[in-house]
Amino acid sequence: MIRLSRMADYGVVVMTFMAWRHHETQTSHQVAEGTGLSEATVGKLLKVFARENLLNSHRGAHGGYELMRKPEDITVAEIVEAVEGPIALTLCVDDHPGSCDVEALCPMRGGWNQINSALREAFEGVSLAAMAFPALAPLTELAEPVRAKQ
Repeated sequence: MIRLSRMADYGVVVMTFMAWRHHETQTSHQVAEGTGLSEATVGKLLKVFARENLLNSHRGAHGGYELMRKPEDITVAEIVEAVEGPIALTLCVDDHPGSCDVEALCPMRGGWNQINSALREAFEGVSLAAMAFPALAPLTELAEPVRAKQ
């Protein structure tokens, strides 16, 4: 079975919660209460997402976190990669030489790239808005990859 790690799954949950309140600043306590996740887990994820420029972090008495971009401009790929690194089924990932012990001898060397690319494109094709508001997501959004604005 192929599945996301628990932290990547929780990351999507946290970012979905943030999308529901994308016009408000949220504390880690508020996010933890709203998602049912532990405050320690939420705090770790919020820091990761702030470091990866998915969330703005505000310090002080009225501090907290808010989305840096609109939910429709953030992809599930960005969320998962912020938590897990490159999206791929195998260690044979483009631009990551040396991550496999038998890379030099492997007859599949580079062969997994097509599958890894298709998987990544599938994650890129779904926006945070589509996850947060699935009934409102247009079908065309699910068919075409959303490109993050740089």
